[in-house]
Amino acid sequence: MPRRALIDKRPFLLLSFAAALAFYYLRFTPFPELYLMLVKGAGVALLAIYAFARHSSPDARLLGWALGAAALGDMAMQWNHQIGGLLFFLFHVLAMGVFLRNRRESITGTQSWVVGMTLILTPVIAWLLPADRDAAWQVGLYGFALGGMASSAWASSFPRYRVGAGAMLFLASDLLIFAGWGPLEGHFLPEYMVWPVYYLGMFLITTGVIQTLRKRDPELRVVN
Repeated sequence: MPRRALIDKRPFLLLSFAAALAFYYLRFTPFPELYLMLVKGAGVALLAIYAFARHSSPDARLLGWALGAAALGDMAMQWNHQIGGLLFFLFHVLAMGVFLRNRRESITGTQSWVVGMTLILTPVIAWLLPADRDAAWQVGLYGFALGGMASSAWASSFPRYRVGAGAMLFLASDLLIFAGWGPLEGHFLPEYMVWPVYYLGMFLITTGVIQTLRKRDPELRVVN
């Protein structure tokens, strides 16, 4: 999109990207922890504001609330993984609501396999990854919501290679986190790749859903 259009009509996307980029670099500096937490949350919080600002449909509103829960989860993960996990569990449930309300009319055999395998294998892989087996059941339970979100996004009528791909990136980022608690503990991949993969996934989900809704229901656009 033209640079001027991004600044004038989509400032929340630009600010969101700037916050996400700032967090990626600031976390390796002595930047105060409280402010770092706020910068981290701002990335997805601004995506939520974008969703509310661009469309007034129930689906856009539900996505906005889901993104708000994820933004709180991002901040909570800085000091308590369990609270952060619960907030992301809420994100998955709310996002599934958006995707299930917009189911694709028909799914080909290959794509139905992708949906089924994502739903089934995600909690299994999530359960297997942590070295702490006492915590594995919690991770596996979270994996059901994660797999449900990703599979429902792939089966939705939203653009598969934007919204579906974004959900799969989110799934990959979470599995990287769990791998960092097990086979990839101390490896550079979780430390350097989780945040950009996660944020790109959220960006694709948000823009894919909102732009599709604006095309389907132009009378509900909030900003032209």
